[in-house]
Amino acid sequence: MKSELIVDVQSSEVSIALLEDSRLVSLQKEARDISYAVGDIYLAKVKKLMPGLNAAFVNVGYEKDAFLHYLDLGPHYASYEAYLKQLLGDDRRTVPSIEKLTPLPDINKDGSVTETLKQGQELLVQIVKEPISSKGPRLTTEITFTGRFMVLIPFSEKISISQKIKSAEERMRLKQLIESIKPKNFGVIIRTSAEGKRVAELIHELKTLVNCWNSTVAKAQKATAPELIYQEESRIVGMLRDVFSPSFEAIYVNDADTYQQIDKYVNLIAPESKDIVKLYDKDAPIFDHFGITRQIKSSFGKTVSFRSGAYIIIESTEALHVVDVNSGNRTKAANDQETNALEVNLRAADEIARQLRLRDMGGIIVVDFIDMAKGEHRQQLYEHMREIMANDRARHNILPLSKFGLMQITRQRVRPALTINTVERCPSCFGKGEVQPSLLFTDTLFEKLDYIVNTLKVTDFIMYIHPFVDAYIKRGFFTSMYRRWRYKLGRSFKVLPDESLAFLEYKVLDSNRNEIDVKEEKDMSASSAEKVTNKAKKRGAEAAAEHLSAIEFAEDAAPAHDEKPAAESEAKAKPKRRRKKKTADEAAVDSAETKTGETAQSSASTEATADTAVVEADSADNEAASADNPAAEQTPKPKKTRRKPKPKPKADESKDSAETQATASDSEAQINEDKADKTEKLLPAIPLSNTRSTIEE
Repeated sequence: MKSELIVDVQSSEVSIALLEDSRLVSLQKEARDISYAVGDIYLAKVKKLMPGLNAAFVNVGYEKDAFLHYLDLGPHYASYEAYLKQLLGDDRRTVPSIEKLTPLPDINKDGSVTETLKQGQELLVQIVKEPISSKGPRLTTEITFTGRFMVLIPFSEKISISQKIKSAEERMRLKQLIESIKPKNFGVIIRTSAEGKRVAELIHELKTLVNCWNSTVAKAQKATAPELIYQEESRIVGMLRDVFSPSFEAIYVNDADTYQQIDKYVNLIAPESKDIVKLYDKDAPIFDHFGITRQIKSSFGKTVSFRSGAYIIIESTEALHVVDVNSGNRTKAANDQETNALEVNLRAADEIARQLRLRDMGGIIVVDFIDMAKGEHRQQLYEHMREIMANDRARHNILPLSKFGLMQITRQRVRPALTINTVERCPSCFGKGEVQPSLLFTDTLFEKLDYIVNTLKVTDFIMYIHPFVDAYIKRGFFTSMYRRWRYKLGRSFKVLPDESLAFLEYKVLDSNRNEIDVKEEKDMSASSAEKVTNKAKKRGAEAAAEHLSAIEFAEDAAPAHDEKPAAESEAKAKPKRRRKKKTADEAAVDSAETKTGETAQSSASTEATADTAVVEADSADNEAASADNPAAEQTPKPKKTRRKPKPKPKADESKDSAETQATASDSEAQINEDKADKTEKLLPAIPLSNTRSTIEE
C-alpha cells in the first residue's frame, strides 16, 4: 500500500492529508495561531470548587473556566504540590531541582477536591482536551512532555512500554536502557517508534525532554497567573509527529520554511527516510494537484455514497453521532436478501471506519446497520469492524450488534470533530436569490486585474478562479480572453483554476502566498439589480461623452465659411438662449446707465444736446469711413434674422434727436445695442472743448 502525506500551509491554517493508494483516509486542520491546544501548559488559579462534581473550575485565561476533576490531579499530586510550593514560594531566586525532591505517598483515589485544593491556589496545569462547543478546556496536573520515541512524566518513577512492541527481548532492552539513563523522579512511557532505535537517539531525546521541563518551571517561577508557560515550537512538527510513519513514500510540502522544519525532523528521527520530504513549488493548489479537494467535498457531506449505489447518512448532536446505512438503488444481483444485506454492511463498515478517522469523530457513535437474520453474519460484521478499526490511533471500544441491529462505538475525543461545509454559498447574491449575469463576471475579473496592476502596482501575483471560468477565458489559443488581458496589462500575473472556489468566486495571492483583498463593498452587499443598473449607467455615460467629443472635434475641423450657417441654425434652434443673452446685455447697459444716472437727471437738456452731437458725429464718421475705405463696404456682415431697416432721410434726424432727448430724460429707457456700441467708440473722438462750447451756446 502506497502512503503519502500532503502538507498544505496557508497563512491562517495548516492542513495535513494522509493518502493511502491515492485515497484520503485522514485529514487534520489546525489554525496557525491556535491557543488552548492539547499539550499547552498554563500557570492557572483555582476559581471555584464544586463538591457535587468533585471538581474545580480553574482560570487559565479562556473566556470560560477550565474543568479540573479530582481524578485528573494524578496519583503523584502530593509530590507535585510540595515542589510547586518551593517553586512559587517567597524565595524565587533559584529554581528548585526535582531530582532532590523526596517523593511523597500517592493521594487517595476516593478523596475530595475540597480537602485537596483551595480557592485562589496557583497550579501548573496542562490541557488534555480542547474547548468543545459551550464547554471550556479540560485540565490535568499530571504534566507530560511528548517526544517521538518516549513520553516524559515528572514526579513519577514508572517505566511503561507500548503494547504494540511484541518482542520480549526488545521490551527488556528498552526498559533496561531507560532505567540506566533517566533522571530521578521522572517516569517514561516508551512509544512504539522506539523499537529498534539506537541508544544515542534515545539519550538525545530524553535530554531534550528534560530541558523542556527545566525551561518550563523556570518560566513559571516568573509568571503571573493566568499565563501560558509552554507550547511546542512548531505546531506543524507536532502534528506530523503523531501521524508520521517510516512507511511513507513521500511527504509533499508547499511552503519553504515548513519544508526545512519537516526535513530536519525527519533526518533526526528517521535518517534513512530523509529523501521522502519534497518541496511542492507549482502554482496550482497542492490539494487540487493530488485530487484531495474533490475527495473532501464528496466525503464531508451529510450523505456519503460508496460502492454499488449504497450510502450512509451521518448526523451529529451534542451527545453522540448517529450513522444510518442504506442499500440505495443497488442493481447487482444477489442470491437472497440476507447476502445482499451482509455485503452492504461490510462495505459500510469500511466507509464508517474511514469517516471516523477523517472527521475525527469522538464520543459515542451509534451505527444502524441493515437488519440481518443470521447470527454468524452479525458476528462476521462485528469482527470485520474490529479489524479495520485496529489502525485507528485514537482509543476506542466496539460493542457487538444489539437486538435492534445497532452497533455502539466509543472513541477518544480530544478536540472538536472536523466539520467542512460542502454546500457552497453563492458568492454573487449572498443568499438574496438573484445573481448578476454570468457573462459580466469576466468584466469584473478584468477590472480587478487592472486595479491590482495599475493602481496597487503589484507584480508577480496569481488570481485563482473556478475551473469552468478558467476554461472559458482561456478557450482559443490566439483569440482567448486571457491572452488579450495579458497583452493589455502585461505578463506580471497568472490566472489559474482552484477547485475549492465557487462558480463566481475568485481570490488573489501575491508572491508570498498572502491573499490580496480586492473585494469592494458593492461586491459583498449590493444587489445584482443595482450592479447591472450601475454598469448600464456607466456605459451610457461613456457613450455620451464619446459622442460629445466627436461633435466638438467636427466643429473644430469645419472651415470658417461654415460658421455663419451654424450660427444661424443655432440661433433658430435655440431662441430662448439668445433672448436670455440679450436680456443680460441689456441689464449690463442698464447697470452702466445707473452709475451715471445722477448726472443725466441733473442736466437732461445738456445730455440731449450731447446726444444730438453724438448722432451727427456718428453719421459724419460713417460717411468718412465709407469714403476712405471702400473695401469695408464689400466686407460681408453677419446676417440677421430680422429685416434690415431702410436708411432714414436727413429730414428725420431732427425727429430722431427729439426722440433721443425724450429717451435720455427717462433714466430707465432702453438703448439700442448697436447705438450704444457706436456711442462708446465715438465719445472719445469728440473734443471736450467743442462739447463745452456747444453746451454754452
